[in-house]
Amino acid sequence: MAQHWQEILPIDRYIVAAEGLLHEYDRKVLTFLYQPLIGSTCLSLYMTLWAELEENRLWSESSTHHLLMNLMGMNLKDIYEARLKLEGIGLIKTFVKTVDDERSFIYELQPPLNPEQFFLDGMLNIYLFRKIGKNHFARLKRFFTDQQKPKENEFQNVTKSFQDVFASETLGSMQYLQDVSGELKAEEDEQFVGRHEQKGIQIHADTFDFGLLMAGLNESLVPGKALTKKVKEVISNLSFLYNINPIEMKNLILDAITPNNEIDVEDLRKAARNWYQFENNDQYPSLVERTQPPRYRVQLEEPKTKEEMLVRSLETTSPVKVFRDASHGIEPSETELKIIEDVMFKKKLLPGVVNVLIQYVLLKADSKFTKNYVEQIASHWARKEVKTVKEAMELARDEHSKYLSWNEEKKNRKSASKKTIRTELLPDWFDKEPKKEGEEGQKERNPDLEAKKREIEEMLKAIED
Repeated sequence: MAQHWQEILPIDRYIVAAEGLLHEYDRKVLTFLYQPLIGSTCLSLYMTLWAELEENRLWSESSTHHLLMNLMGMNLKDIYEARLKLEGIGLIKTFVKTVDDERSFIYELQPPLNPEQFFLDGMLNIYLFRKIGKNHFARLKRFFTDQQKPKENEFQNVTKSFQDVFASETLGSMQYLQDVSGELKAEEDEQFVGRHEQKGIQIHADTFDFGLLMAGLNESLVPGKALTKKVKEVISNLSFLYNINPIEMKNLILDAITPNNEIDVEDLRKAARNWYQFENNDQYPSLVERTQPPRYRVQLEEPKTKEEMLVRSLETTSPVKVFRDASHGIEPSETELKIIEDVMFKKKLLPGVVNVLIQYVLLKADSKFTKNYVEQIASHWARKEVKTVKEAMELARDEHSKYLSWNEEKKNRKSASKKTIRTELLPDWFDKEPKKEGEEGQKERNPDLEAKKREIEEMLKAIED
C-alpha cells in the first residue's frame, strides 16, 4: 500500500456527497454502534464531512484537505487512515479524478445500517458484542428497541384503502399523461432527494474456496442448487468472521440441511457460532483474530520439514495467538492489539504476513513491540506487495541489515556513542544455511545466548502445538 502522501495532498480538493439523505437518528447509530468499532477519530471525520452538507442537499461546496486539517486539528496521515477505516466499514465511498496533475476527490457518505440491520447483521453485531461485552450490548439493544404495536386480535384494523377514498377520472387522462410524461422524471444529470437504505457488509466470494466445498458436498449427496446466491453470501461472511475452512464449513452445512435439501441460513449461522465458541472457550471473534486466507496459503500439503510446519502454523494461526505464544503466554496489551489491528487494516497486510512480522520484531527487538518500528517494516512489506508467509520470510532475510539499521538509528539518537556488541536473536526460519562447527563452539562460549535460543525453541513448539 502506498504512503498517504502518495495518495493525498493538502492542496487536493474534495466535494462531499451523500447517498441519500442522512437523518438525525443516524447520529445515534453512528455514535453508539459504529464508534466502538472504528474509534472516535473516524466518527469525527464522518461528522465533519456530514456537516459540510447543507440541509436537504446531497452535494457540498468544493474545499481543500488543508482546510479539513485545520477544522479537525489533525494531520493528513491521520485523516487518510480514518478515511480508510470508514471505507472498509461501508460508511464512505471515495472517487478520484486527476486532470493536469491536479487531483480532486468525491467523498460519498453512505448511511449507516439501521438498528435492526446492525443487530441482525451477523458480522458487525458479533464484533460489537466482543468489543463492549454482554451487559453493555444488552443495554444498547434496549436503547434501540421499543414496544411493538398491539396484536391485531386486540384491535380491529379500520383503515380505509386508496380506492375507498379516491376515484379516478379517466376522461382525457391518456392524452394528459402523454403530454406531461417527460416532466415526471428527474433531469438527466439530477436525482431526487431521498433516503437510500444501506446494505450490510458483504465479503467477496473469491476469499472462500467454493470448489473444495462443492466437492465435499457432492460426496455427501447435497445438491448444488442448495448453494443459492444468498447462501453463498452467508458462507463467505461466516468464513471470514469465524475463520472456517471449506472442510469445516461442509460439516456445518450438513447440520443446517432441511428435509427439502435446502440450507437453513439461520441454522447455519447458529452452527458456525457454536463451533467457534466451542473451539475458542466461549469467546467471540474480534477484528484482529483472523488467519491467512486460503487463496494465499502455500503450505497445502502435509508439512515434512520444520520450516514447512512453521509455515503451516503461521498460515493457520491468528496474529493474537502468535503474539501470545511469542511472549511466553502473556496476553498482548490494548496498545499492542491496536498496533496489530492498524497494521492489518491500514497497511492491508494479510494475517499470515503479520504473523511473520510479529515473530521477527519480538525476537529481534528483545520482546519490544514498538509502533514506529513495526509500522516502518510493515510499510516496506506493503510497498513490496507481500502476500504469503514465505514471501515475508524471504524479505525479512534479504532486508535484515536494513531493518537492523533502522532500529540502531533510533537507539543512537538516545544513547552515547559508545559501541556495545550484542548478538541478534532471530526466528529459526531466518537462517537457511546449516550451522557450522565454529558456530557450535560459539554456543559454548555464550551461555546466555544458548539459554535464549532454548526459549525460542520452546516458543516455536508452542506455535506448532
